[in-house]
This record gives sequence, C-alpha cells and structure tokens, in this order.
Amino acid sequence: MVRPVQYITAEWREKGNQYTMTKREMYTKIATINASDAEIVAFCNHEIELLNKKNSAAKKPTKTQIANESLKDDILAVLKDSDPMTASAIAEKMGLSVNKVSALLTQLKEDNSVSREVIKRKAYFTVA
Repeated sequence: MVRPVQYITAEWREKGNQYTMTKREMYTKIATINASDAEIVAFCNHEIELLNKKNSAAKKPTKTQIANESLKDDILAVLKDSDPMTASAIAEKMGLSVNKVSALLTQLKEDNSVSREVIKRKAYFTVA
C-alpha cells in the first residue's frame, strides 16, 4: 500500500513539476484525496491545526524588539526637542552606537514617524 504522502510526492516527481508543496498544501490535498477515510481526514485536520498554532506563536515580539520600542520613543523625544539631527549626533546624545540608532531610525522612517532629509551628503532626521 502506498502511503498518502508518498503518493502525492511521487505524483509531483512524475509530472516533473518544479513547484514545492508546503505542509499545509500537502495535508489539504491528502484530506481531499482520502475524503472517504475519516481517520486520515481527522489526522490531516489535526496537523493543519498544529501548523496554525505554530504560525500564530511566531508573531510574539522578542525581548530585543520590546526594548527597541522604548529606544524608539527616546529617539523621538530627542528629535522633538531639537533641530534636525544626524544619526551620529543622536547616538552621541543617547550613548548608543551609531549602527543601533541608524537601524532604529530606519524603522521609524518606515513607520512614517520621522522624516529624512539629505543635505550635503549628510542625512538629517526630524519628527514627521
């Protein structure tokens, strides 16, 4: 007897298809092919539920991301109280590395919290 997983992967190889099937797609197809077998359908649905749980758990922010949020607030506070500043000036004022501040400024710029203006090849940041 050919197991359902072996059947599907063999089917893809025979067709010479370059597409790689995800686990979710595989379990959905197995459940569809074996719709009359309640045990296989229940197993496939259970595996899909486990994949859903795994994906939802991955969206929890890390400790570093949580810490960076407070640093972003600090950067915004520094920018509100001053004229346009460079990343190095902000880093010096806050006691952080220029790389860290640049990365956080990039995130703030993507969130439209700060605006970036280049004057004489230097980037200056202000609160948007």
